[in-house]
Amino acid sequence: MKCLVTGGAGFIGSHLVDRLLEDDHEVIVLDNFASGQPENLAQHYGSLRFHFQQIDITDREAIQPYFQGVEWVFHIAALVDIVPSIERPMDYHRTNVDGTVNVLEVARLAGVKRFIYTASSSCYGIPDIVPTPETADIKPEYPYALTKYLGEQYVLHWGKVYKVPVLSLRLFNAYGPRCRTIGAHGAVLGVFLAQKLHNKPFTIVGDGTQTRDFTFVTDVVDALVMAAQSDISNDVLNVGSRNTYSINRLTELLGGDVVYIPKRPGEPECTQADISKIKKLLRWEPKVSFEEGVKIVLEHIDDWRRAPLWTPETIQGATEEWFKYLSK
Repeated sequence: MKCLVTGGAGFIGSHLVDRLLEDDHEVIVLDNFASGQPENLAQHYGSLRFHFQQIDITDREAIQPYFQGVEWVFHIAALVDIVPSIERPMDYHRTNVDGTVNVLEVARLAGVKRFIYTASSSCYGIPDIVPTPETADIKPEYPYALTKYLGEQYVLHWGKVYKVPVLSLRLFNAYGPRCRTIGAHGAVLGVFLAQKLHNKPFTIVGDGTQTRDFTFVTDVVDALVMAAQSDISNDVLNVGSRNTYSINRLTELLGGDVVYIPKRPGEPECTQADISKIKKLLRWEPKVSFEEGVKIVLEHIDDWRRAPLWTPETIQGATEEWFKYLSK
């Protein structure tokens, strides 16, 4: 297949590019390096089946030529993190909503065979049901979550009205090598790994008993590829690990001292996906255990040597807007 990946230089996107090239597809990557890194794709430079273009998805005319002849589109590009979305909501709307509509429309005009959207489990907010099914109430707590959900709604609408063969995957807490090293929020593993490299204590939010559905990146990629290979359209599927793990357990596996910082508003005590739907429709199941996944990440810990080192003091300063706007 001729595939196009927006955000292909990012964490999930670059692992997807690895897989698509391994499967002998031709891959076009569009990325503006807002959060992606050139080194994530360095191993593919020079490959005749790999094409990269530094470009912004908010420029519809600029991206349109790259969709000609494309059969599969994986739309992963987005602005991420909670606090920046509170501080710059219009930037997030422009990229995550307007940018998604741009990608959708040029994909429609190009007649693509599959359009796979990476949605976010943050759309569930603080869920009333755990494990959380796709039918749970949508309650976004901050602009990032809202804009990712609005993007999903556009994707489903284009599927309904224009018959674009779309599928949206709501990802739960993806982690693994190359996971983001910026931000004091969202990429908890990246924060912890930088702290471990500097022999600093892990900054645990609250008491650390809160749990997250950590899903290893290769399992996420498997789900994306299987979604593209399927004939299921205009639907939403959760992608999770089948389990949920405490932050205290994560620090135990990483090994090191901890320090506790104040609990943040708008964060759920537990995230866990109900994955019965994707298991039934795609025959997909996660393969990598939490313990195995953390071990793999530790083998790549040197990748985080350039990551910012966060302390309780710098985190407090960086999250002032979070507490200002999300405190009830």
